Amino acid sequence: MADSKTRILLATILAPILWGSTYVVFTQTLPVEHPLLVGALRALPAGILLMLLGPGLPPRDKLLPLAVIGFANIGLFFGMLFLSASRLPGGLAATLGSMQPLLVAFLAWPLLLRRPRLGQIIAALAGTVGVGLLVIDKSVKLDAIGVVAALIGAASMATGTVLIERWGNVGTPLALAAWQLALGGLLLLPVALLVEGLPPVPTLRNLAGLSYLVVIGTAFAYWLWVRGIAAIGTGVAFLSLLSPLVATFLGAALLGEWFNAQQWLGIAIIFGSTVAGIMLSRRKPAAQETYPELDTRMYHN
Repeated sequence: MADSKTRILLATILAPILWGSTYVVFTQTLPVEHPLLVGALRALPAGILLMLLGPGLPPRDKLLPLAVIGFANIGLFFGMLFLSASRLPGGLAATLGSMQPLLVAFLAWPLLLRRPRLGQIIAALAGTVGVGLLVIDKSVKLDAIGVVAALIGAASMATGTVLIERWGNVGTPLALAAWQLALGGLLLLPVALLVEGLPPVPTLRNLAGLSYLVVIGTAFAYWLWVRGIAAIGTGVAFLSLLSPLVATFLGAALLGEWFNAQQWLGIAIIFGSTVAGIMLSRRKPAAQETYPELDTRMYHN
């Protein structure tokens, strides 16, 4: 069992690594003036693709929890992610997003009855500091809407991560990834069209970037992520600290730059926080976990 969980953990690391390319792909290949629509067009096709691989349509009696997870983890998160990316420098957006492990730790208290440990909180705060040291420079400019969007996005995905562990028995990891992506995309699409209107005619560059995001950065990555949460628990949220690290590596490679001493310190803190956070977030065996019956009985098979 331990070897199996280790293999799943190592595979789950691929998800934030792939997500680290999202900012570069979005800003370089997709229409940044349509962030909500890009989020919807990233999620919905990915969900349909995964449903075609086996799960099919979501069961009607599970639509409520699936819609809640889809809204939190996909619909709202994707919208806020691309909105913040369109208005903030990648470094600031990544730093604000790196608060997700801290939010997960505190949300697990009321939703999973799992009180956060002091070491877990310290690791989460250190992770945010490490990301800040890595990616923020003196020329960064604040944008109020972008900052709020980034914080809402972090809180939204943190909520979705906790709810996946709590309600994950509505389906297999593949099914849960497929259904939340499809439902989240469906919820976001009409809002995007109402707010932003139709995008310009897509170019080959747009289609290439979107195809990569849909197939690799979303369908494949979210299946890995959901499987990791199901097997290991919400502690995998600390792996999200690796996403801005990969994004920074990609940005530096494109610009032909190298890291300074402050950034290397940030990298060391990120790795240390990730390892410590996962170890300190290990959940109890399933037989010892009990959640409030009144709130969860409608979601059990």
